[in-house]
Amino acid sequence: MKALVTGGGGFLGGAIARHLHEAHHDVIVVGRHHYPHLPKSLKSAQVDIRDLDALRKTMAGVEAVFHTAAFAGIWGKAEDFYSINVEGTRNIIKACRLNGVQKLIFTSSPSVVYGTSSLKGVDESVPYPNDYLCEYPRTKAIAEKMVIEANNADLATVSLRPHLIWGPGDPHLIPRLLAKAEKGSLLQVGQGDNEVDIIYIDNAVQAHIKACESLDIDNRSRGKVYFVSDGEPVNLWQWIGEVLQKSGRPPVTKNISYQTASRLGGFLEGLYGLLNIKQEPPMTRFLASQLATSHYFNISRAKKDLGYMPLVSSAEGMNRLIAYLSGSPEY
Repeated sequence: MKALVTGGGGFLGGAIARHLHEAHHDVIVVGRHHYPHLPKSLKSAQVDIRDLDALRKTMAGVEAVFHTAAFAGIWGKAEDFYSINVEGTRNIIKACRLNGVQKLIFTSSPSVVYGTSSLKGVDESVPYPNDYLCEYPRTKAIAEKMVIEANNADLATVSLRPHLIWGPGDPHLIPRLLAKAEKGSLLQVGQGDNEVDIIYIDNAVQAHIKACESLDIDNRSRGKVYFVSDGEPVNLWQWIGEVLQKSGRPPVTKNISYQTASRLGGFLEGLYGLLNIKQEPPMTRFLASQLATSHYFNISRAKKDLGYMPLVSSAEGMNRLIAYLSGSPEY
């Protein structure tokens, strides 16, 4: 199979590309930069997904596209989120059609169905909310709908919603937690009893590979979306505490109520917007809600339709993460 991976320099995209490469598939990694951390034997192309013509040329002969690229985050210009997450995805779909690509596997996010309240064990029937607290979930929801609608006899599409991807090599979630803990700026938001889904990097990769393979078997997964996770929700603040304790970082000792954090986030969003500050505020309404509410999901449909089963348990994943943070030669 000849596959193209957008966002191949990222945590998930890079892991998918390496997996496909090791399985002896012909892989092209697409991104806006050069990625020296990827195997030199991996083909790469410096392409912005907002450039349709460049995408079309790069995608020639490709059978499957794994679209993991996105403008992620909780702060930034609305037009940047829209141009990359929406227009970029539109270009991916167009380029797929122009090149006769057979399969499109899209990395979405559970945040596309998150409004402001807890989501406990919900499945894919949960509707999109009327309003969003930031541009990332709003634009990812638009992109997800586009991918669903793009499914037809010529292009098979499937969308995955992995939540909080973590593990060795994670450049986002874990480093931010550790840095905040070391500075003493990590605050528990809410009562600390909220449960969330997480997904270890190997499990996230496996879900994408299974989704790709499912499109060859029957029509059950075509045009559908799937929640994927480690299959065992964790208490967010206990899990954070375990990461900090086992990695030798200071524990979280301060807390703030959800209501106070949300009000503070709204104030800072207004202030940063008024002053045109590009740096991410230390608190936003979306961040407050994510840290204080529960959001875990029913992955039965992914197990049934895709044959997805988590390969690595949360406990084993934690052992591997701590070994990585400890500088184990294995990593």
